Amino acid sequence: MVAEVLDALKPEPGGRYADGTVGGAGHAANILNASSPTGWLYGCDRDGGAVEAAQARLAGFAGRFEIRQGNFADLAGWIPAASCDGVLLDLGVSSPQLDSPGRGFSFQHDGPLDMRMDARQPLTAADLVNGTSAGELAMIFWELGGERESRRLAAAMVNDRQRQKFETTRQLADLVERLVPRRGKKTHPATRVFQALRIAVNDEIGSLKLGLAAAMKILKPGGRLAVITFHSLEDRIVKDFARNRSRDYTFAGDVDVPELRTPRVPELKWVARRAIKPREVELAENPRSRSAQLRVFEKC
Repeated sequence: MVAEVLDALKPEPGGRYADGTVGGAGHAANILNASSPTGWLYGCDRDGGAVEAAQARLAGFAGRFEIRQGNFADLAGWIPAASCDGVLLDLGVSSPQLDSPGRGFSFQHDGPLDMRMDARQPLTAADLVNGTSAGELAMIFWELGGERESRRLAAAMVNDRQRQKFETTRQLADLVERLVPRRGKKTHPATRVFQALRIAVNDEIGSLKLGLAAAMKILKPGGRLAVITFHSLEDRIVKDFARNRSRDYTFAGDVDVPELRTPRVPELKWVARRAIKPREVELAENPRSRSAQLRVFEKC
């Protein structure tokens, strides 16, 4: 969604921008190009390989960017407060990660049951599947993947791992397909389980909440925040964040009682209420973008 991101952030010479999920630097390169000759980009990614690829791709923009390996939850720890004209968070897993069997993100390739975005962290998907109770696994599958068969699948995993530990993506995908047959459905039955495990392994929900708050800290007043989500759980968190920050009042506790509201100045505003979807041309070139949604906000 390069054109949509550029339209949202409106990069210009002299502007400063942050890409919290730099990946292969596709968006970053376009932001730097659009803000030539004096625009600056901060970038980070949890994946060390992505950082190396981004630095190589952006070599032509030398002296105009700084890229680090790290979580976008920590952006405010190294980028000056109120210094950025735009921040981009492109959530989820990248195509290179999905296409690499050794990373263990996809059930379409047999590989180690890993799923770590940052290989420096100790916790893997195999650790969760082999060492977590049935109740906790079921909760992960239901809350992070919306898997209706979460309890049955979790119980089967706990039972099977007593005979042989889960070590590969194929083992896990075969178990799910055995219990929840595909029966002609377009979506593989293991999709939600793999999504839930990936989110849990990388604490993506916690990182997203911290990352949104960090983005607000480094944005200038009038600066824009663009967030690309790929599933309803992420999108709901982004929308809830925007609703809370765009209110002109606050309230104590969990219940909004109109009589007890306290007025305040909103921190951000919605640029568009409806999510921006990929164009037909992009869907034809990149089918994986079909679930992408771009939301854009502006700091007050």
